[in-house]
Amino acid sequence: MGRFSLYCRKLMVMSCLLVPVTARGDLTVIYDSGHTHSIAPFLDVFESREGMPKQNPIQIKPSLGAADPKAWLPIQSPDLTPGPVLARAHDRPFTRPFFLIGSDSRSRQWLQTHRDRLKEIGAVGMLVQAETMDDLRTIARLADGLSILPASGSDIAKALSVSHYPVLISAHGIEQ
Repeated sequence: MGRFSLYCRKLMVMSCLLVPVTARGDLTVIYDSGHTHSIAPFLDVFESREGMPKQNPIQIKPSLGAADPKAWLPIQSPDLTPGPVLARAHDRPFTRPFFLIGSDSRSRQWLQTHRDRLKEIGAVGMLVQAETMDDLRTIARLADGLSILPASGSDIAKALSVSHYPVLISAHGIEQ
């Protein structure tokens, strides 16, 4: 029985070594945004070019895609506007406090006034309205280390029956 067990182990190891060779296939394009570039220039490192004619390298302009802040603009939340918010309790068990702000003067002033408390409680912000790159820069400067992400706040506003910002939503309630 010991010989059979050793034979099975060897057979299993050999078959595992052969799987990568047999599993090789051609690449398939699943989605083409129209801004797709050939991967060929990046493969030069891996392929030997001996005996092959020289090709001009393809010039690729870097595109940041979704990481480009200009692609985020404008940030809009049609159901939300700047305005006063009455403090109230809610029945949602949020584990981390978060706040909604815009790039308007009321939101900027609120952020400056409450920044230290927001940092202290570990709140995360959502920028729900901004039109320009200057708006983004201004909010980033005023945030001074607070995490603020650009996003529409419409769904959250509906779920919490909130219609104005700036607003802080925590486990304790909704307040301005």
